[in-house]
Amino acid sequence: MDKSVPPRATEPRIRRRDRHGRGMRGPVAPPQVPLSASRGEVFADLVQDSVERLERRWPQLADIEFLVQDVPYVNGTGGGPGEPLGDETVPLGGTAAARDDLPARIVVYRRPVEIRTKSRDERAALVHEVVVEQVAELLGLSPDAVDPRYGED
Repeated sequence: MDKSVPPRATEPRIRRRDRHGRGMRGPVAPPQVPLSASRGEVFADLVQDSVERLERRWPQLADIEFLVQDVPYVNGTGGGPGEPLGDETVPLGGTAAARDDLPARIVVYRRPVEIRTKSRDERAALVHEVVVEQVAELLGLSPDAVDPRYGED
């Protein structure tokens, strides 16, 4: 009755399934599918498309830095944690003139734009309007002069 049991192999086994038998988990979509892009990446692509559309007409836009931020930083009264903004509206974009070694900048705020739109087409149209308005402000022109189709969408 005293039979010795041979020792088990200590080599690691390759696991084909998780312990509940449902299979290994992986990404929902492969990286090349648009579903895998985050909302921030999709929004940045919309801004880039708008800038490329304007650069054909205004080559000097190549010297301007275009940025996307989630939310604007509100300076002044209100806007702190728990403080109401009062009568101020939340900006959709902003500009900063060139100074010292920094190029001119145009910032588009992602969350305020997303909140005001329901579909991707509306979002693309609003992003283009914001970019046109900010370029017009930076260049000292009217939005119609920057893009003749401004306001038609």
